[in-house]
Amino acid sequence: MMKSARPYPLWIRLPYTLFVLILVPIYWRDHGPGNFLWFSDIALFAVLIALWTGNRLVYSMMAVGVLPLELAWTLDFLTGGTLIGLAAYMFDPTGPLYLRGLSLFHLFLPPIIIWMLIAQGYDRRALWAQTLLAWVVLLASWVLTSPDDNINWVHGLGPDAELFLPAGLYLALYMVLLPLVGLLPTHLLLKRLFPR
Repeated sequence: MMKSARPYPLWIRLPYTLFVLILVPIYWRDHGPGNFLWFSDIALFAVLIALWTGNRLVYSMMAVGVLPLELAWTLDFLTGGTLIGLAAYMFDPTGPLYLRGLSLFHLFLPPIIIWMLIAQGYDRRALWAQTLLAWVVLLASWVLTSPDDNINWVHGLGPDAELFLPAGLYLALYMVLLPLVGLLPTHLLLKRLFPR
């Protein structure tokens, strides 16, 4: 039997909402609006929606699409940014401390998403919904943001992207491989861990 959607307790909704309300204008000012196309930032907003609505599909999309990256970011952070380099900027003293502090949302996103999965289960439609969302976001990142920012790595893998393929071919391959290599295995794992 499917559990009905319901908002989560105020003790988590209110501080989370306040955090997002503080983060948005600061990120907008310091990083620009294109920064909100990062999958992690989209997850921050999606979890906010899920906290207030209890919508299983919304947080399930973030579980299948972002949870592995957030867990990798957390592990990298715990090693001082040396494991894979995702969180290395957190230890760069030239970056403003307040911006690095706001980036700590990467640490609390995984536990919240996992808590939601335990509380309400995994919506199996998330794979297809997240695939469509990812395609839209990747195209928007490619068209609307600078290659120097390399939002969601649409201009090459990693922060110091180097392309060995024509840009359009790279993006097309990325859009095909992301669901197959990233989303599908996570979906299968979540289905197994959170059965109907």
